[in-house]
Amino acid sequence: MQASPAPLHMTSPIPVREIETTTLPNGVRIITETMPHVRSVSVGVWVNSGSRRETGEQNGVTHFIEHMLFKGTTRRSAEDIARSVDSIGGNLDAFTAKELVCFNTKVLDEHLALAFDVLADLVLHPLFRTEDIEKEKGVILEEIKMEADSPDYLVHEIFSANFWKDHPLGKPILGTRETVKRFDDEMIRAYYQANYSPSNLIVTAAGNLTHQRLVSLVREHFEALPPGNQSPPLQPPTTHARIALRNKKALEQVHLCLGVPSYPLPHEERFACYVLNTLLGGGMSSRLFQNIRERQGLAYAVFSELNPYRDTGCLSIYAGTSIESARQVVASIMNEFRQLKENPVGDEELRRAKDHLKGSLMLSLESTASRMSNLARQEMYFGHFFSLDELVESIETVTATDVQRIAQTFFDPKQIALTILGNLDNFKIGREDLIC
Repeated sequence: MQASPAPLHMTSPIPVREIETTTLPNGVRIITETMPHVRSVSVGVWVNSGSRRETGEQNGVTHFIEHMLFKGTTRRSAEDIARSVDSIGGNLDAFTAKELVCFNTKVLDEHLALAFDVLADLVLHPLFRTEDIEKEKGVILEEIKMEADSPDYLVHEIFSANFWKDHPLGKPILGTRETVKRFDDEMIRAYYQANYSPSNLIVTAAGNLTHQRLVSLVREHFEALPPGNQSPPLQPPTTHARIALRNKKALEQVHLCLGVPSYPLPHEERFACYVLNTLLGGGMSSRLFQNIRERQGLAYAVFSELNPYRDTGCLSIYAGTSIESARQVVASIMNEFRQLKENPVGDEELRRAKDHLKGSLMLSLESTASRMSNLARQEMYFGHFFSLDELVESIETVTATDVQRIAQTFFDPKQIALTILGNLDNFKIGREDLIC
């Protein structure tokens, strides 16, 4: 007889993550997650120090060094670096953020040794040739111009500069034309030596590999590094509730960014923050999207996002609209703030937000690259690895009362910052328009 199929409502248990860690004597941390059912491996070398470590004169140097590491090493030219991973069908990439830098590669498991050799080489043995530095300045200056031509990028940069006024978190990751032009060999080498030290380095990998295999590769390349000094403690920022109106006549749309202070990334109530953000503007069924775009037709793009850091955070809302509708969009955002403060979220809406978060979490951890990245961030911010069961349970325990309490804490009219960019003419908006 044929066995009857299992009932559809049964769910499989979430698999336990196979995570292992090792720390070399000099302080380099190695973390792996074995995923035996795949054929790829993703590896990242992470620098636990981003652009917020820069002084005013250094603004942009973290990102500049990230670029320079691809310009050639003592063993490989820039073309050799690119060709070595391309030739095995892999990819090689890097990015700079406010609190970290990452160099990463994804290849077939059989090419792990070669790919890691390239990754370690570019991180550990850059040349920093004067002629390359001068050429790269031109490249970065063009990147700065390109971003300045993107109004949604520009409005966020103006917002950040005002919200985190006089703090490195408010400075652009790319730097400015003035700071980039002043970079020289001496400053770049000194900053590299200070930040690319073993206590700041984490190597993570996920995919079809063994922990011992990666440890032996990391030992081969990184063990001889002298320990170096610990980075000094970060200076926490103060937030500023400024209203900034920036006129740019060439723009067809008005772009606005509105934000409030929120909790740091490791905060115990972070999951309630995620749920609140999802309800407010985290998807097509969110309140802002449904109200401002679907019901009123005031904007094509409208969303909210959380930007949490080690010691602070910001919940911000972006919308692109017309000059005629800008005041109504702000009023609609204030109305959503008021509703979330005054009325507990209904059971069905809360359920949808939790399921959206859980689905996003599970889907985000399906690839080796996202698992590799997740390992590094958990180590940097928590020094602990959460199982998927723990994460799902943390989302499930969020209540309507938690969401309302956080809304009442965050949505304080005295803390609301607003930046509007566009062809504003005589447009005015004031603190009296930010009552919620």
